[in-house]
Amino acid sequence: MTIVGPNETKRIHSHKFFLWAAMGSICMMFAAFTSAYIVKRNQSQWLDFDLPKVFWYSTLVIVLSSITVHLALKKIKANEINKYKSLIAITAVLGVVFSAMQFFGFTELNNHGIQLFGAGSNPAASFLGVIVGFHVLHVLAGVIAVLYVSINSFNNKKSNVNIVTVEMISTYWHFVDVLWIYLFVFFMWIR
Repeated sequence: MTIVGPNETKRIHSHKFFLWAAMGSICMMFAAFTSAYIVKRNQSQWLDFDLPKVFWYSTLVIVLSSITVHLALKKIKANEINKYKSLIAITAVLGVVFSAMQFFGFTELNNHGIQLFGAGSNPAASFLGVIVGFHVLHVLAGVIAVLYVSINSFNNKKSNVNIVTVEMISTYWHFVDVLWIYLFVFFMWIR
């Protein structure tokens, strides 16, 4: 937020407003997906299956990445550039690890005969594939942004780092973290 004077109101940065509007739209999309899942699970041929354990570990990874991005934001604001660079790079690596773990989870499901799409698939598995797949796409968008900022941080000094950009990435990263926790809990207890 910018404060321009004692008598003027606080205004949110236009990019931050756009980010919040986009996150609201994403929430609505996932609310629609999970609502459709609940309705469809009453079908007679619905397949119940356990999520692979790797999804538990990926949850830990994304929570850890949320902590590192939070600390990176604190460090850049405190002008601790080297710590910021390390933490933002760790966040990017953890985002990639999370995405890879999701892939391994789907591979494990496939190895147990649970096909996500195509002939021989079940709506339960297809819903899981679509919902988690869309989440992973959002995580990968965040990973690209974090990688961009991380690489840029190693090429520039603090004077060239845009704090608003780091704040927005941190906000978005926390958002995909909370979204994953919601989806994970949903699939663990609503299935």
